[in-house]
Amino acid sequence: MPYVPLTWLAEHVEVPAGTTAEQLAADLVRVGLEEEGIVPPAVTGPLVVGRVLSVSKEEQKNGKTVNYCRVDVGEHNDAPGEGKEPADVPSRGIICGAHNFEAGDHVVVALPGAVLPGPFPIASRKTYGHISDGMICSARELGLGEDHSGIIVLEEMLGADGVPAPGTDALDLLGLGTEVLEINVTPDRGYCFSMRGVAREYSHSTGAAFTDPGLPENLPTPPPAATGDGFAVEVEDPAPVDGPGCDRFVTRIVRGIDPTAPTPRWMVERLTQAGMRPISLAVDVTNYVMLDLGQPLHAYDLGTLAAPIVVRRARAGEKLTTLDDIERRLDPEDLLITDSPDGARAGRVLGLAGVMGGAETEVSAATTDVLIEAAHFDAVSVARTARRHKLPSEAAKRFERGVDTRLQAVAAQRVVDLLVEHGGGTADPAVSDLDTTTAPAPILFDPSQAGRLVGVEYPREQVLDTLRQIGCTVVPAADAETTVAGDGADDAAPGVLVTPPTWRPDLVGPAHLVEEVARLAGYDEIPSVLPPAPAGHGLTVAQRQRRDVARALAEHGLTQVLSYPFVGDDVHDRMGLPADDARRTALRLVNPIADDAPALRTSLLATLLETARRNVSRGTAELGIFEIGLVTRPAGLRAGAAPGVDRRPTEDELAVLRAAVPLQPRRVAGVLAGQQVPDGVWGPGRRSDWADALEAAKIVASTVGVELTVRADDHAPWHPGRCAELSVGGGVVGHAGELHPKACEAFELPSRTVAFELDLDAVLAASPAEPVQVDPVSTFPLAKEDVALVVDASVPAADVLAAVVEGAGELAEEVRLFDVFTGEQLGEGKKSLAFALRLRAADRTLTAEETAGVRNRIVKVAGKRVGAVLRG
Repeated sequence: MPYVPLTWLAEHVEVPAGTTAEQLAADLVRVGLEEEGIVPPAVTGPLVVGRVLSVSKEEQKNGKTVNYCRVDVGEHNDAPGEGKEPADVPSRGIICGAHNFEAGDHVVVALPGAVLPGPFPIASRKTYGHISDGMICSARELGLGEDHSGIIVLEEMLGADGVPAPGTDALDLLGLGTEVLEINVTPDRGYCFSMRGVAREYSHSTGAAFTDPGLPENLPTPPPAATGDGFAVEVEDPAPVDGPGCDRFVTRIVRGIDPTAPTPRWMVERLTQAGMRPISLAVDVTNYVMLDLGQPLHAYDLGTLAAPIVVRRARAGEKLTTLDDIERRLDPEDLLITDSPDGARAGRVLGLAGVMGGAETEVSAATTDVLIEAAHFDAVSVARTARRHKLPSEAAKRFERGVDTRLQAVAAQRVVDLLVEHGGGTADPAVSDLDTTTAPAPILFDPSQAGRLVGVEYPREQVLDTLRQIGCTVVPAADAETTVAGDGADDAAPGVLVTPPTWRPDLVGPAHLVEEVARLAGYDEIPSVLPPAPAGHGLTVAQRQRRDVARALAEHGLTQVLSYPFVGDDVHDRMGLPADDARRTALRLVNPIADDAPALRTSLLATLLETARRNVSRGTAELGIFEIGLVTRPAGLRAGAAPGVDRRPTEDELAVLRAAVPLQPRRVAGVLAGQQVPDGVWGPGRRSDWADALEAAKIVASTVGVELTVRADDHAPWHPGRCAELSVGGGVVGHAGELHPKACEAFELPSRTVAFELDLDAVLAASPAEPVQVDPVSTFPLAKEDVALVVDASVPAADVLAAVVEGAGELAEEVRLFDVFTGEQLGEGKKSLAFALRLRAADRTLTAEETAGVRNRIVKVAGKRVGAVLRG
């Protein structure tokens, strides 16, 4: 992310004195630049100028020689005779291992309480037989560079006349007390990866005067025109993948640079604040100009090059060792910088264009003649190369977001001027400038579009002034004869032709221009207006029913969960599904979220059992969960061909696509494990059993006014002898009961865990069209009657219950099975089922004869349907 020091920003735009990083962040946020953070000063605490009074060399037993120094630090001195060590004059005693200074030199002293980069806190401590009351600092210790050979001597840095008095605050002197704002730049605002771009945006936000450093007229020395003897450059890209790989390439030469010339302190300071490591003068200058203007540059050792430079795509088998000392195998789509194809080093690769240079031609400590490259490369080509080689360099970040096509000559001139000024070099008059760039296409724009798209009425002149403010050229459409880009305005509308500036390649249509108007006018000026809700719309009947089902199950004590609909290849084996079970046919994902779950579930239990396992493994002893969700049933489907994007699909093509979408029925399922009724003072508790699963399924049906028909079944993953098939109107809608022991073991669930699963769509489809009417409460007394019936042991209890309900007729308010008995007195293969009857009439009190008649009808109907006899 770009770093913005206020002192650097103030060179291009008027920043009021006293502006803080927080205020700068607020100003930039108004125009769409997000604050990423504020970087605190690199050094905190007391850092002052000191004058060395004396230097005493002391040889140590380990062979090391250290200096015990008395240093005058002004008002921070210890008083004579009252300090930590005796002194004739006020000063501080400091141990220093460097030897590049002498008495009388001015140095930088970190006093106790200071914190240097690292962090490295400074404190008084006893060492080498003395109290060291601070530290004399080197450039690396202060984060100002990599030089650790000696401490900073201010006479060498500032000159003898520029050294302040001892005790002066050195934080501001060295630029170490400056807060730096870090901002986040969106991909379409690549020009803000420079001080030039940020300064422009600050001007837009505050109205401060802005001087564009990217214009030739604002340079001390305007860039010269190309000459015939410039370093030759050729572009060989006959079949570009994404357009011309390189459409501008400027070279400049500086000769006679002093290879020992240091990078000026102010430049080191700014590079460090921007998060870059100072290296050498030539490299630092190219990095500094890139950060300042946004144009990536590269410096070559001229003595290692063979003209001409050729920009081309990579060939099969080519390799390059980049500046990070990594050998990279190149791809045919990589755009390269190479030297002469006819020279002694034919076809040598110099670097990855727009990404990183090669190690063979880099500037070294012996380089005196430098070739400066300032080019413009295709954004897509650079982005692909950077990602292919995992090289997110500072240059690539800028090129892939779009670089100003008019900036190359200006940036190269800035580098030349700085190398001449600080390196003692001489600018070679030879200049090459290969330029095939095209001007931005004008956009036909109707200013009233801004109001229509944003919802705020912007006056026409405000819209046009805003576009001019960001650098656009605006002329009436009738006055121009040119090719127009964009399709957002009517030809008959009072439009204008807007030509974007070269630093804004993201402005390619009317909507982009509207966005700029809204951004600079202020996003906070756009009101938040909720659209009115149309009358007569709300939840559909099915939505209300699904919510009613969820509420009913929750009130029954179950907890609703939501599981991911992805399953692994082994889930159907763990559930014990037969080989020919339709649920084994699952839809596999091309790019699954997890490699161990590549398919979509075909039943809710496939994921709900895994959710139950996870909860049980984490200590949940009593478990009751349910889920309402979609399953995918792709059996019998065939994929349809995807239509192109150049036109709207035909109805036939859409029909094929719809037919290729698998069925996705909505289901409801639940799992219960552990005790349904806990142990207590009332006695032992009760484990969840098959009846609890069946009851939960019946709650789902009864909530929407549907009655389930229950009969025994054998259906995985349930226990074959404890599984109920649930149907409505003759159609099977689900199952309930106790899980198979092997399924419980496979999912690490407690034994005799129970579950249910229903096709909720089918249940809702069977619900009555009219809302369920609640029966009025009768005011007449309740009559109770019990009846015990003996049947064959193989007869399902549900069949007997159905017969009892039928025999009881409309007088039965409740019929409940309360006892099952088997014994010798009944005979082998027999069982007794006892039912509690609650009888009531809506209009009268039932007589004894009526209740007896109900009992007799029950016995008669049960005898006829299931062979039941009344237990004696």
